[in-house]
Amino acid sequence: MFDYTAPPALLQGRVILVTGAGRGIGAAAAVTYAAHGATVLLLGKTEANLSQVYDQIEAAGHPKPVIVPFNLETALPHQYDELAVMIENEFGRLDGLLHNASIIGPRTPLDQLAGEHFMRVMHINVNAMFMLTNTLLPLLKLSNDGSVVFTSSSVGRKGRAYWGAYGVSKFATEGLMQTLADELDGMGTLRANSVNPGATRTSMRAQAYPAEAPEKNPLPEAIMPVYLYLMGADSAGVNGQAFNAQ
Repeated sequence: MFDYTAPPALLQGRVILVTGAGRGIGAAAAVTYAAHGATVLLLGKTEANLSQVYDQIEAAGHPKPVIVPFNLETALPHQYDELAVMIENEFGRLDGLLHNASIIGPRTPLDQLAGEHFMRVMHINVNAMFMLTNTLLPLLKLSNDGSVVFTSSSVGRKGRAYWGAYGVSKFATEGLMQTLADELDGMGTLRANSVNPGATRTSMRAQAYPAEAPEKNPLPEAIMPVYLYLMGADSAGVNGQAFNAQ
């Protein structure tokens, strides 16, 4: 496990947007960021899930989060612009962006992978991630210590059979992170890095490995140290790096 112990007030006063915040790693990250002082924007498509995370954060007495219902599959360019305007009006800046939302799609050989399935995975996992990054960069650059964290995968660092669209989308994720990081290098305090969560006890993992005993994998809460490290001041100057949570 990534070795880092975060100070209790690590993210005090920060505004952080988490995609896919309704469950799994995204929900754990949102709650963890709030517990360390951040105001978290909970972005996801299922409002009921976001509300549960909201209630958990509020019940714990952490800074009041904001629910942002947003469907990355169907969102149009003007909706990204409206999101940026809302954040600017409410907070004036954005200190952190965790790209967590993604889908697996069919795990099948490439010669059996339908084009529509490939394009859907790429749209949600890559196109929407680019649109969000592109639209929110001006707000991130207003932060004194901004951070963009991309969620990668081991199959986005070395290709593996039957991971098709998902694997390719994670290679693209690493590429987007590296390109952005190189452009940010020496330009200010904003930084971009990626995290490979590794095998974690989530519904996505269960979908990918239905025969696997879930208890053999750590809960999302157990892999949070690297997510905290990359969002806080202790990682200032760390840019363009590919991290492993485990």
